[in-house]
Amino acid sequence: MPQRRSHVSSSAAQSQLAEVLAALREGIEAPVEFPPEAIAEAQAASAATPGLDLRDVPFVTLDPLGSKDLDQAFHLARAGSGYRVRYAIADVPGFVTPEGAVDAQARLRGQTLYLADGSIPLHPRVLSEDRASLLPDAERPALVWTFSLDAEGSRTDFRLERALIRSRAQLEYVSAQASADRGEDEHLALLREIGELRRAREAERGGASLNLPDEEVVLRADGHYDIERRHPLQIEDWNAQLSLMTGMAAAELMIDAKVGVLRTMPQPDDAAFERFRRQTQALGRPWISGRYGEYLRALDKADPLTLPVLEAAASLFRGAGYVTFDGELPAGDLSQAAIGAPYAHATAPLRRLVDRWSLAICLAVSEGRPAPEWARESLAELPGLMQQSAQRASTLGAETINRVEAALLQPLIGQTIEATVIELRGEDRAAVQIAHPAVTATAPVPAGTAPGSSVRLRLVAADVTDGAVEFAA
Repeated sequence: MPQRRSHVSSSAAQSQLAEVLAALREGIEAPVEFPPEAIAEAQAASAATPGLDLRDVPFVTLDPLGSKDLDQAFHLARAGSGYRVRYAIADVPGFVTPEGAVDAQARLRGQTLYLADGSIPLHPRVLSEDRASLLPDAERPALVWTFSLDAEGSRTDFRLERALIRSRAQLEYVSAQASADRGEDEHLALLREIGELRRAREAERGGASLNLPDEEVVLRADGHYDIERRHPLQIEDWNAQLSLMTGMAAAELMIDAKVGVLRTMPQPDDAAFERFRRQTQALGRPWISGRYGEYLRALDKADPLTLPVLEAAASLFRGAGYVTFDGELPAGDLSQAAIGAPYAHATAPLRRLVDRWSLAICLAVSEGRPAPEWARESLAELPGLMQQSAQRASTLGAETINRVEAALLQPLIGQTIEATVIELRGEDRAAVQIAHPAVTATAPVPAGTAPGSSVRLRLVAADVTDGAVEFAA
């Protein structure tokens, strides 16, 4: 499905929007600037040089264009009839002193927050975007996972080691996808091959990928704000499969050691499945038989009804959280339902707090050592810290988009707009998608309106200060 972009063109609207977004940023209940002691500690921090030298391995990174906080680098190779995957993760545990000033700030933040005009990082930028980041042509300590896969992409063995690496290139999604499509890069061809095999193994496990379109506010070079919506590229999914494989291996290590933190999500209940079946029938794309993951994977991205189906499927992917344990495994199912296996967050330590705990524990277990005492003592705090940061990120993202959408719609007040119904919200209201400008909103609709149908709406009001938008049928 093509990328859609809309932008705020009026200079007056731009000025007002810039002020509103600045106030929103300053008003969030989270620290924005780092105190001097955290900056000083980050500048002085250094990780011990690993004994294992993998600088001759040509790792590469793959991230959105312009990224500086590079958590992962990979190298892929054939190994007999199968494959060898090396997945290097930034050695954040080696740079952050437990219970130090940087650690304290990271616990307050929980995760990096991404805004239209920049970001509020989890760690001082001297670490997250420089000394600990896996930037190209820079020697970096890393935690390297090495996986052996058979010809079908199933994992046969793995290990975790600290090593010194040097990434050779910083790839970005769009150009890398184009290169993969042209078949001109053997490494990316292997990424496609392994990624598709891992997707097949995911299907066998009963896992399901819900690839909703990304929605992001961006600030262009000319000072205009945009909302960009696009479906993730194939190469993003192939790359994600490497991360998922790593997270499953991390979960396995911690479960075997009976100490750690898992990312969990329950299976949808029968009522949720039945509701989703009814919604797909109403959309004319009925889910009749088979696993819901198979159904979602088979959807045609070019079909205009795919987006309403995916929005409806979002109700199946609820209840995700974290569970910690030390000495005794929690009762019940430890799986992450969308993945179809136990899983841990362990691949984004520069941007997400919990990953540092997972990596520190996994490395200790791999080396035959007890889990670090600092990690064990603070395990119980992690679910609450991560929940707070997730709520903060969700609220900030939604409020930012609401205000930019209001600015996009302001010139259309009083006009009639065509929209597509995505999801019903009661008998006479629905979530609707407007194509031009690309805005999602809640609006009144006639009783009996079905998801996927077109409606005509009159825009009554659009307030940039609070993001409120009002339509009349």
